[in-house]
Amino acid sequence: MDVVSLSDYEGKYVVLEWTNHLCPYVKKHYESDNMQQLQRKFGAQEVVWLSIISSAPGKQGYVDATEANQLTEERNAQPSHVLFDPEGEVGKLYSAKTTPHMYIIDPQGVLKYAGGIDSIKSANPADIPKAENYVDIGLNALLSGQSIDKKLTPPYGCSIKYKS
Repeated sequence: MDVVSLSDYEGKYVVLEWTNHLCPYVKKHYESDNMQQLQRKFGAQEVVWLSIISSAPGKQGYVDATEANQLTEERNAQPSHVLFDPEGEVGKLYSAKTTPHMYIIDPQGVLKYAGGIDSIKSANPADIPKAENYVDIGLNALLSGQSIDKKLTPPYGCSIKYKS
């Protein structure tokens, strides 16, 4: 299994997305193609997208590499990498609390955004078009040389199923 480090992507914007395929809030964004649209849009602009699974073995959302690859393919997801964090070390380092919990890191390795994917805390896909998409707005601002107005928002979703 390869080890991925943020330093591997120095000079690029990086999105960290905590995910759990069984969480209704994650399903909202994947079954509607919202998450994949963001992955495609910003991947085309050379933003590195890291989907992170911090679910511990035996807990909701835990998958092995084969299952993760199947999910990525079935959902037509476009992350740069899917990362496994079954011990929860990376999740705890970033204080990731929910799935999805989103982070944007700038090319110098500085955290520029942490929080929810958008402004409407629901599992209903019908809310996506009405929501303010913080990740989309934040990356667009940063890529055009501006700063992010909302640098920290409350994350929402399912709690990450860390190892006890």
